[in-house]
Amino acid sequence: MTVSWERIPDSAWPLLAAARASYGTQAEQTYDEVLREVAARIAATGSIGKTDIGALVLWKRIRADTLWARRLGDTPDEQVRAATAAAVAAVTADRLPVADAGRQGCAELRSLPGFGHGPALASALLTAAAPDRMAVYDRRAVAGLSRVGLDLDSGPDLYGRYLERVEALRALAAEHGADWRARDVDVALFHLGGYQ
Repeated sequence: MTVSWERIPDSAWPLLAAARASYGTQAEQTYDEVLREVAARIAATGSIGKTDIGALVLWKRIRADTLWARRLGDTPDEQVRAATAAAVAAVTADRLPVADAGRQGCAELRSLPGFGHGPALASALLTAAAPDRMAVYDRRAVAGLSRVGLDLDSGPDLYGRYLERVEALRALAAEHGADWRARDVDVALFHLGGYQ
């Protein structure tokens, strides 16, 4: 089901706008430094290697003392780059609607260790590849969605359904004269959902 901005409660925009503003320019410059550096390398190479995945794991604060991290480390970088190149191509090409591009990007990553379950890690890579189109998924962003009246259950196609909601919120922002990227929406949702 596609989510339309017209179905979002009137109370959502003031909450989102205030949350996005609270992130602040200084925080964006320092915290997103890693994201911007990795995004520049992805733009230059068209793929994501293990070194940049490691940087995004640190940026996203994902636990790496796990079996998936060991298995990913044991995977040849050439194999990692082949899978990530397909994911990057999926999310950077404008031929697909945003949610479908995110779905395809996640599907391309599933062959790699660490990408077979939830979308948190995949969303970090896809956002680095296409920050204007993709959004970071995490539990705080989902809690933020609930605060603006767009609940997201944990059923199948989680990332695609999340992106449908992000796109609806981008449309809502546009209705209020704000030109938001998907990253702007996920930052606002993150803050609404209980950033500590």
